[in-house]
Amino acid sequence: MRCALIFPAWLPHEVFPRETAGSQINYWQPLGILYVGAALQQAGHEVRFFNGAFLTQEEILRRVAEFDPRFAGIYSTTFGWYKAMRTAAAVKRLNPEIFTCAGGPYPIAMQERCLHDCAHFDAVGTGEGELTVPEMVGRLEVGQGLDGVLGVAFRRGAEIVKNSPRPLIEDLDSLPFPARELLGETDKYLPPPATYKRTPVTVMMTSRGCRRRCIFCFQIDKERKSGLRGERFRSIENVLAEIELCLQQGYREIKFLDESFSADYDRAMQLCQAIRARRFDFTWFASACVNMVDRPLLQAMKDAGCWAILMGGESGVQDKLNILRKAETLGQMRAAVRAAKEVGLTVSMPFVFGLPGETFADGLRTIEFALELDPDLANFHCLTPFPGTHLYEHREKYGTASDNLEDYTYQGAAFVPHTMTRDEIHALRQLAFRRFYSRPAFLLRQLLRLRNVNDLRAAAFGVRSLFWLWVRRGLFRRRPHPAAPVPAEAAATPARAPGSNAG
Repeated sequence: MRCALIFPAWLPHEVFPRETAGSQINYWQPLGILYVGAALQQAGHEVRFFNGAFLTQEEILRRVAEFDPRFAGIYSTTFGWYKAMRTAAAVKRLNPEIFTCAGGPYPIAMQERCLHDCAHFDAVGTGEGELTVPEMVGRLEVGQGLDGVLGVAFRRGAEIVKNSPRPLIEDLDSLPFPARELLGETDKYLPPPATYKRTPVTVMMTSRGCRRRCIFCFQIDKERKSGLRGERFRSIENVLAEIELCLQQGYREIKFLDESFSADYDRAMQLCQAIRARRFDFTWFASACVNMVDRPLLQAMKDAGCWAILMGGESGVQDKLNILRKAETLGQMRAAVRAAKEVGLTVSMPFVFGLPGETFADGLRTIEFALELDPDLANFHCLTPFPGTHLYEHREKYGTASDNLEDYTYQGAAFVPHTMTRDEIHALRQLAFRRFYSRPAFLLRQLLRLRNVNDLRAAAFGVRSLFWLWVRRGLFRRRPHPAAPVPAEAAATPARAPGSNAG
């Protein structure tokens, strides 16, 4: 069966201020879509991927029409749900017989509610798409219904049926490698300037899941039913095989997207040693929790080609970290940053404003802490209550949340605690960026690090962003606006979903 996988069209200024988008925008390879695409190919289906990061809605629809699929999987974040609904409606107008399925973080969190919200989705994948989607497509191909397909909600006539959840995949080695050949021009997929050394850049996960319970993080397995500690790990040999394939495909840098690369300390050390022993020619970037690294591991990462590490900062106030359930201390942050710098790693740290119980004075303390730690790169976000998180489910206890899903980015201040205002959150972000990136010592250090065209490009975007941070008051403040309307044709549920063979 011909299968179209679609990331709806979006524009950078819909997420970031136009003046600073050049420094903030990232085009990650959509790893989840590529895994599903690979699983569909393995099952014998023909797959095309249409990425709205680089295509307009009209271009997507034209290419879909030319491909003439019978299945369309449409990806959606929370921010992108309105776009996903409109895309599903447009696909149905092209051909009512195309079976449309929603997938991604928002549909996984909201499940059958997505079918109530949009009449032009025939089904929703609620988890582990690498298994669910091929089984679903296989059923559709032979005219069978979807009863019993784990991890899916679907329409049966006028009824919405939610099947049992699919158990998490514990043997990650059983999955095919992501179908990166679906991407097309790989040079388009770049992280923000200054966060990569070599191109082309790809992304990879060596594990899934997390043992921790931060209130702002979404994990499918909330009860930690899969794995002894909430994580599932690929074997080192399986990871090495994918790295080798990526190098054969021409990639020269890898971003490891594990929740914490060092969640299993001994495994992380062994993986670093194995990468070094193979003499692979690539640079890499990873994330790790500050209480899961030490100098020997950081040195091993550096020796294996790692050039940068991201470690969560979030807050410079310990009791606010405790509210987030970070299970980390300010002292551990100081020690981890110091150790990473000592071995020569570039340190990147995100901080967050608008935490439950946080005051404006607390936010100022976080800025001072960021300046004290002095990482090489820092980002300052808004705490966001994504659906499926503890924060979202208890948002009324902690503060107020926006009704407009388009606010649900790290930029939009979708959540405001009872102890602050939205304007205060935006003001703290702007002040933090100004103070961190305007320091003479920081600017001199960056100037001395300029080595190549990528460095110059990052510096140019940075200078432009810094200019607007000082010139434009309220740079991050968004104009008040009502929730984006649901398309009228997507609001009413039909008696039977066109193209559905379920039932």
